[in-house]
Amino acid sequence: MEQYALEFAPERRVYTVGELNAAIRGILDREFQDVWVAGEISGAKLAASGHYYFTLKERDAQLRCVCFRSTHRYLKFKPQDGIAVLARGRIDVFEARGEYQLLVEFLEPQGHGALQFAFEQLKKKLASEGLFDAARKRPLPRFPRRIGIVTSPRGAVISDMLQILERRFPGLHVRVFPALVQGEGAVEEVCQGLEFFSRSSWPELVIVARGGGSLEDLWTFNEERVARAIAACPVPVVSAIGHETDVTIADFVADLRAPTPSAAAELVVSTREELLARIETFRRHLMQAARYRLAMASRQLNQQGIQRTLSVFQRSVGRRMQRVDEQGYRLREHMRSAIEAGHRAHRLLDSRLRDYDPRPRFARHRRRLESAQASISQAVRLDLAHRASRAQALAAKLSQLSPLRILDRGYAIVTNDSGEILKTSRQAPVDSPIHVRLAQGSLDAKVTGN
Repeated sequence: MEQYALEFAPERRVYTVGELNAAIRGILDREFQDVWVAGEISGAKLAASGHYYFTLKERDAQLRCVCFRSTHRYLKFKPQDGIAVLARGRIDVFEARGEYQLLVEFLEPQGHGALQFAFEQLKKKLASEGLFDAARKRPLPRFPRRIGIVTSPRGAVISDMLQILERRFPGLHVRVFPALVQGEGAVEEVCQGLEFFSRSSWPELVIVARGGGSLEDLWTFNEERVARAIAACPVPVVSAIGHETDVTIADFVADLRAPTPSAAAELVVSTREELLARIETFRRHLMQAARYRLAMASRQLNQQGIQRTLSVFQRSVGRRMQRVDEQGYRLREHMRSAIEAGHRAHRLLDSRLRDYDPRPRFARHRRRLESAQASISQAVRLDLAHRASRAQALAAKLSQLSPLRILDRGYAIVTNDSGEILKTSRQAPVDSPIHVRLAQGSLDAKVTGN
């Protein structure tokens, strides 16, 4: 029977820990390649590797999650504790710890739109870094001659801007960096355009422009990379995104926000007529100033005789006032010297008076007396302590030698009528009275036998 059981028993297969984890990983990878999980983010942290680690939890369950660096850069918002989300990804096994985890590839907050949440999150982050501060905003050049534009080369936006620039100030140098402003690759191309103008040092200002659209259409200009590229540009940047009611992160970072691309073209340059009118105003001011200077010169020429006499008189008065000032200086210096001499004499007398003052000597004698009293007191205390110690030692020795201590052990002292201590029986004949002293009390007795 036992042989039959052994023949038909299932074959035993022994896994190593790594083999079992790998097998489980293969099963989970096949069964859960694309799953959606709803939960609340907890314990979110960004590791030095650039990966995000967090846990999706509900009341009685939790799931460990990881979002690799190559993935989370494309998320609309970053994981944050306490946010209810929908996470999409696949189940994987981390074999080093034998734990299964969700590799997150997409993350969307529940309860409100992901784009709006990401917008507010990035806005708060960049504001805390100071990228929106008014102090870092640079003024635009008053008369720019070289303007760079980053926008789509197709459409009405660039056409309208070029027409306005040509109409307002013919002869401007304009360079357009063609870039996608929507969809995949738009962020990279807009950043490349800003970096191109930053490296070339050619433009005096840069305009980033795009026509109107929905929040999704304008999202390129809500990306962190675009915002940082605008902040890093060495020349002033004008943001001209969408319509007047559209607001993007780029508007907050740029040195100037234009309500529309056409308005940006009007803001950055003045019209030829405005410049000519300003030049005419300056010419009138110069003519008025020149006439005023000529009138003043004529008046001075007419008064030159009076001025010459007045100048001679003023020089004479000035020389006398100079002598008065010199005498005043000498008088003040003499008074200062006399006062300092009086101070020195006062200090000398005060020093001599302190030398004859008996109070310091009394104080010194008092300190010596107090020191002597302290020394005598210390010597008396030490002598008394020494004598007390000797008396205690003698008392202890006397106590050790006292015959009373022998009585405590049960012995007695026997004396006769004469008070002699009896050492032999011959000293106490029969019928003689004796006195017995004990440790506690005494006895009177009579000898009855010998």
